[in-house]
Amino acid sequence: MSTPGGGPLRLGTRKSLMATTQSQRVADALTQLTGHAVELVGVTTQGDVSKALLAQIGGTGVFVNALRDKILSGEVDFAVHSLKDLPTSETPGIALAATPLRDDPRDALCGPAKLADLPRGARIGTGSPRRVAQLRALRPDLEIVPIRGNADTRLRKVTDGELDAVVLAHAGLKRIGRLAAVGEVFDPDQMLPAPGQGSLALECHADRADLLELLGTVNDAATRRAVTAERTVLAVLEAGCSAPVGTYAAEVDEKLHLTATVAAIDGSRQIRLSASGHPDAAEQIGRDLADRLLAQGADQLMGERD
Repeated sequence: MSTPGGGPLRLGTRKSLMATTQSQRVADALTQLTGHAVELVGVTTQGDVSKALLAQIGGTGVFVNALRDKILSGEVDFAVHSLKDLPTSETPGIALAATPLRDDPRDALCGPAKLADLPRGARIGTGSPRRVAQLRALRPDLEIVPIRGNADTRLRKVTDGELDAVVLAHAGLKRIGRLAAVGEVFDPDQMLPAPGQGSLALECHADRADLLELLGTVNDAATRRAVTAERTVLAVLEAGCSAPVGTYAAEVDEKLHLTATVAAIDGSRQIRLSASGHPDAAEQIGRDLADRLLAQGADQLMGERD
């Protein structure tokens, strides 16, 4: 394994607490498994600079493209992303080298009470159309407030009394030690997570066979199969993070079980379907389920906006 100057592997990461924490975890695991030193290289992305909602500034790629540019230019050797931030379309020259063991993929309500116990008209903060649609389906009386910012910024809106609660990914809260803020964890039966939520993605240059092999040491095959099924649904639907699409896949009794939903943003209607099959057929399971969603009108629901 060679890097310019013979130094440690350079891991490109966003500079937020969440990103650097999860990147450092990957770096430590790689060093432990392979003996290679890894250093973090902070990169600022469009998503970190803009205050606009993700759906307004291009969706998932806003956190990813700057890191991929650094890989392609050789400024970093690989990058760590939250998998749910990755666009489903391939980027020439970039390879998905590993998906480590997945953390809890569920969404968490952060506030003083469970969703059912919040007062009528409670103000809930989220920047995700997927969460908006499913929250409105559960509680049509809620006032959903669009928010951006890191986890601590969002949590502060609850402690300051600006909001009654916010919804965030359980995995991210755990990584930065904020689980004490959680009032309720949503079962996937209540709220399906984003495709790939709770998973990390390691990307490197597609031509680096040596690096692909080394990064593969932290890959978890079951995680890879599950997120492949979930992300295939998203790809076939031609949807991004601006679409109210939720998915969850897991292996049980040697079968891969996949559930997906497409919801009207006002919560008035959801199409929710499930499928299962051999884990090695993850992509086909996702493709078939997406086709069934489309046959029931998923594209019309995704096209609806407030």
